[in-house]
Amino acid sequence: MDFDALHSANFKLLDDTVSDWTSMLTKLETLKKDAEDGLHGQANKANWTGYNATVSREFIGKTAGEFGDAVTQATSIRNIMRDTRDELKTQQRLLKEAIERGRGKNMTVTANGGGFTVRENPDKKAPGGQADLDALRDELQGILNKATEIDSTGSTSLKALVDLTDHGFSDAKYKDRDEAANAVKEAERLAALAKKKPEDMTPADFDALKSGLEKYSGDEIFAEHFATTLGAKGTLDFWAGINDPHAAYKLGRERVDQYDDLQKQLSLTLATASQADSPEMSRWKYDMVNLGDQPVSKNGTTMGFQVMSNLMRWGDYDDRFLNDYGNKLIETEKQMTDNGRHMPMGWQHMGMDPLLNRTGTDSGSDPMTGFLKALANSPDAATEFFNGDFVTKDEDHEFEEDADGNGKNEKRELSNFDYLFEERDWPQERDNKGEDSIEGRNNLAMALEAATTGHPAGELPTEDTPPHNPEQARLMSDLVASISEDPKRLTDHAHMSDSVGQITSEYLPDINRALADDPHGNTDKLFPLAGTQAQLEHKDVTALLVTVGQSPDGHAAVEVGQKAYMASLMDYHLNPDLPADQRYPHSPEETIQAISRRSGEVSGSLAIGMQEAVLGPASKEAKEFSDSIAQQKNAWSGAIGTGIGVGVSFIATPVGGAIAGGVAGTVSGMVLEHIFQQSETDVLTEASKDAGELWEKNRDLSAEHSQMAAINAAKAHGLPYQDQVADWALEGRDDGFNDAATNAQRMADHLTTEVPAA
Repeated sequence: MDFDALHSANFKLLDDTVSDWTSMLTKLETLKKDAEDGLHGQANKANWTGYNATVSREFIGKTAGEFGDAVTQATSIRNIMRDTRDELKTQQRLLKEAIERGRGKNMTVTANGGGFTVRENPDKKAPGGQADLDALRDELQGILNKATEIDSTGSTSLKALVDLTDHGFSDAKYKDRDEAANAVKEAERLAALAKKKPEDMTPADFDALKSGLEKYSGDEIFAEHFATTLGAKGTLDFWAGINDPHAAYKLGRERVDQYDDLQKQLSLTLATASQADSPEMSRWKYDMVNLGDQPVSKNGTTMGFQVMSNLMRWGDYDDRFLNDYGNKLIETEKQMTDNGRHMPMGWQHMGMDPLLNRTGTDSGSDPMTGFLKALANSPDAATEFFNGDFVTKDEDHEFEEDADGNGKNEKRELSNFDYLFEERDWPQERDNKGEDSIEGRNNLAMALEAATTGHPAGELPTEDTPPHNPEQARLMSDLVASISEDPKRLTDHAHMSDSVGQITSEYLPDINRALADDPHGNTDKLFPLAGTQAQLEHKDVTALLVTVGQSPDGHAAVEVGQKAYMASLMDYHLNPDLPADQRYPHSPEETIQAISRRSGEVSGSLAIGMQEAVLGPASKEAKEFSDSIAQQKNAWSGAIGTGIGVGVSFIATPVGGAIAGGVAGTVSGMVLEHIFQQSETDVLTEASKDAGELWEKNRDLSAEHSQMAAINAAKAHGLPYQDQVADWALEGRDDGFNDAATNAQRMADHLTTEVPAA
């Protein structure tokens, strides 16, 4: 900074700018509150249907969120500008004070171009002579240097903050210039450590890098600057390098037990960075995709995809980057497998290959494993990826089907879902205990959970989760049909059942509609649904439920979800305030019977699956099923009554009492509490050795739950037929379990346990 610029600076314009931003913040805070309480709140309560249920509702939610981000970004900008102004004012004051002190010692300071000159007064010398001159010069130069740093880092921080997004606003928070400037400095320091050759990296370097990434992994300015300073190639070189046992022998000997922590923090940092829209980050993403099918080193066989996919297992990566990356990965896999004809041998871990994944679940050599974990955290990207083409009918491949039933096979097209779920010959993998790894297919199931539900795997939907869109519903239809075609696709990989069970629980409106087989077209009123309905066949749904029912976790997710859904439907349909155009056009008796029948069929189908697991070759304990039900309690605690587990908007009306608040106190809440209490007493264990007893016990439990829901709903609305609803619910339960037994007998070739007589 020029001497005269600081000395003569007039900060009025900067004062006015800070004042304007502060005023703007007040206005933005008001808009934010209006958007959250008004726009967003009303949107979540509105009766959305059709196109509006997905696109419009989601758009309004995102738009309302932008107001919050606008407040955050405006606050950060104001804070950085205010802090920069205050610090520059301080440096100006220090400059003038130093000049005055010099004047008292007979020294004069004058501007000289962009710099300054310190001279003794001609008539009176400085007491310390040249030493005083040098001291004042150094002090003034130090002040100018500090002012230059403040001005430069303030400018850099503001530019970095604004560059994070091309559209909308960033949610990066900075309380002052120092905080933002330190993020940039730390990014450069840690990137320099990561650029070291693996043989030159010391344990101290490793510790500094790990702790720094742990501290700053969620900082957007830091993450973007770290990634772009290191570069795409540098990122691959770093992770491949420290996992090379020859190059990083010394470091590995002392720090290999902490590689998993560094892997996680690096993944989180890069995920944060990927969300930035700066030109430098766009280049990083472009380069990373193009480096995927290239060897990382000249003399090695490890490819870019194998390295990067292991740095994608944590965090929320940018959707566009994930889809570009996934498309190139699929393209590479097609070349490696001759369009799916054989195993991708390039991904097979060999004895001398580096361990690129340090979690212990797998070696990391198959890049699909880490990539699928990234998709599990990014629902929109997952939906687009699975619906994408693996091979078309026009390509050279060996996948065939008799599509029109004329006895002649023809080439079929495969989506990425079809290939990964049905056809892929997965490379052999082992975990750190020497056992067969389940990580690849487990991550596939989690990615499918995200892709079909619209929220990250392992989480539950919230009131902001949009209803299912056409792409999600189509993928759900494909999943159900695939499991029905060959249940072993799931039962041979039982660890996938928890995700498939959660998926099933969030499509219960669609499933109940499929089971109803209503020829009169009233199913849409009996089971109202916002968004796009998954097109499911009755027989396929039966197969799905029986198959998922064989897993304690899958069984619990669907059973608890169905009971909550059934109870909410009772509350909804028995509400006298329900608008006439939304009413199921039948008597209360027929309505309760219909709801109980479909719920009974779901529970009965799940019970048949449980029988197969307990009494068949799987030999599971009935207690495992009770324990899994009990474990659902924490997930449902405080949840939105009709939403959690089955999709927030499946009842498309603002009048349903259970929609407005949490589970506690609602009809569904009372039913769920009863279910959880029963699970704690392990009511199934005594009946677990006999097929008939196990079936009867499940019938009894289903009757209790249906009757409780009907009675409490009738009481809640003060209906005159409260004494009759229990009998109506029981009749529906009987019909539903009969339906389950009949339909399961039709797929008896998939079952080894005898289906009990209805």
